[in-house]
Amino acid sequence: MTPEKVAYALQLLAEPNRTMTSIAKLLGVSRSTLYSALPGLIPAQRDDHA
Repeated sequence: MTPEKVAYALQLLAEPNRTMTSIAKLLGVSRSTLYSALPGLIPAQRDDHA
């Protein structure tokens, strides 16, 4: 993940209807890659199955 993608992911996470799955698809990475790039996140809190 580039710094730009990390910043974009953080912006998207601020949107209440965004899920980690949807963000990962949008960025073209896996959810595990997102969690690795954003280590402060706890999966159970952000991963809504929408």
